[in-house]
Amino acid sequence: MCLYDYDLAVAYRIYPGVSKVPPVFSQDKLKLSEFCLKSFKDSLGDLKVKMIVLLDNCPVEYNTLFQKYFAEDDLELIELKGIGNQSTFDLQILALLEQEYSNRVYFAEDDYFYLPNQFKEMITFMDSYDDVDFVSAYDHLDYYNHPLHQHKYETRSTATRKWRTANSTCLTFLTTKKTLSDVQEVLKTYVNGSYDSSMWLALTKYQLNPFNMLKSTEMRKIVFRAWLDSGRQVISGKRFKLWTPLPSIATHMENSCIAPGIDWKNIMAKEALKIDPEWNESDFKLIFKSHMI
Repeated sequence: MCLYDYDLAVAYRIYPGVSKVPPVFSQDKLKLSEFCLKSFKDSLGDLKVKMIVLLDNCPVEYNTLFQKYFAEDDLELIELKGIGNQSTFDLQILALLEQEYSNRVYFAEDDYFYLPNQFKEMITFMDSYDDVDFVSAYDHLDYYNHPLHQHKYETRSTATRKWRTANSTCLTFLTTKKTLSDVQEVLKTYVNGSYDSSMWLALTKYQLNPFNMLKSTEMRKIVFRAWLDSGRQVISGKRFKLWTPLPSIATHMENSCIAPGIDWKNIMAKEALKIDPEWNESDFKLIFKSHMI
């Protein structure tokens, strides 16, 4: 007997500023927000989803945006007074733990672009294996060129794609309410000033290459904060597994970190014109072009 009314509960946080340099709509956050939100809705397909939206200092147009794409009964809009990145992440944790809509929970940020009708694959993958604790939609470019990610990893194939384990991701990910309850204190280290990579390393407990650590000040800082903020978890806590898709299901809208192996330029151009018919392809950022395959 199903105890929940929804396939998925999402805590989606959004604010009206543009972070980094997105490949499209870099000067218009409202259009960028709609571009990403529409892609998210399209990726969900026929999943029944409850949206808990954290609107951090957003004008009323952002409320209207969510009402455009989701039914009123499926929306919970929470208006905040500019509390910032760490505090909204903290509220995501709280909201997803307290909700009774679904056992599957998703942390969503406002600057991800998703491929249509693919989100369900993440849920199917998580539901199918006991060792899938977290799933990211994003095949991060760092997995290929950053020394932090030069380590052995597991792979697993399904009918539609490969999956691989990773030691860390960003703050957009899928898990279960049970797992979230188990790891909430480690996640809250980010709220208290830790790095997101340190938070994830404490959970995934990957053995990193010591030679890479000697060469990378950044890596040493990340590992140090993992031990400083979550030492008990690192020493004696459970090792959790984070899985990422190959090819990617979504990409972070940061022009220097677009997920590899997908013709994002062609896909995004078509979607950008749906948001703004006057949008021009020349508006693509140059760094974005360098990552096309």
